[in-house]
Amino acid sequence: MGQDEASTGLLGPLAAWQHPGLQALAEWATTVETQWAKGLALPQVLNAVWGTSRFVAHDALPPHEPYERFIGQHQQVPTRPNAHDALNAWCWMQWPRLKQHFNALQCEAIARDGIQSRRGPVRDAITVFDENGLFLKVSDAIWQAVVDHDWQRAFVTHRADWSHCRLAVVGHALLENLIRPFKGITAHVLRWPEAWGDSLDEAEGPATQHLAATVLASKPFHPLPVMGIPGWMPQQDEAFYNDPQVFRPKRVKLR
Repeated sequence: MGQDEASTGLLGPLAAWQHPGLQALAEWATTVETQWAKGLALPQVLNAVWGTSRFVAHDALPPHEPYERFIGQHQQVPTRPNAHDALNAWCWMQWPRLKQHFNALQCEAIARDGIQSRRGPVRDAITVFDENGLFLKVSDAIWQAVVDHDWQRAFVTHRADWSHCRLAVVGHALLENLIRPFKGITAHVLRWPEAWGDSLDEAEGPATQHLAATVLASKPFHPLPVMGIPGWMPQQDEAFYNDPQVFRPKRVKLR
């Protein structure tokens, strides 16, 4: 446990959970922190919260055994006592079918290709979305602006439309960054279409079915500088959005 984690708890400063991107986790985070403070091991805390035996200590993972294959074989997730792995556990609780689907695809690739220095397109895409993914349900106008990397149009012109948007974080590294937010946080987003419904329970099945290996191999994600979302960071004035280091234009592909 790092010095900063020791001084603020496992999941960082309590005030962080008032951030719009973390508010849905606030009650869960409070419960985990309370149990963690009693000296319980993190897998024990997480299993009690979820009512499962899904999580085990990280040293249950044998040396040289691929993490994903261990999960597939044992249906248990090796978990270190830190915020990153705790938030991964929350994502397992929130997206059990999607996470299981990703794990199955990872195991298939490992069985076929073994462990190599490069993961391959499917495993690479899964890793990207599993760490940093976000589903975004927005108007056509905002979505086209995101695809075009037209951040002025996305965040300024259509600012009022964001109050009608729905977003759901999949990536645990993205959540970890939001505990101590900085302007440059960028997610990899997929559109959440109307046909998937409004709730996570409705959307998880269609999302899982949509993200087949062939779709993932095409890396269908779009970057989104999430701190530009209205209300996600203070002082979102004209100068804030004119920062080219964060709100970057779309690259022109050379033929």
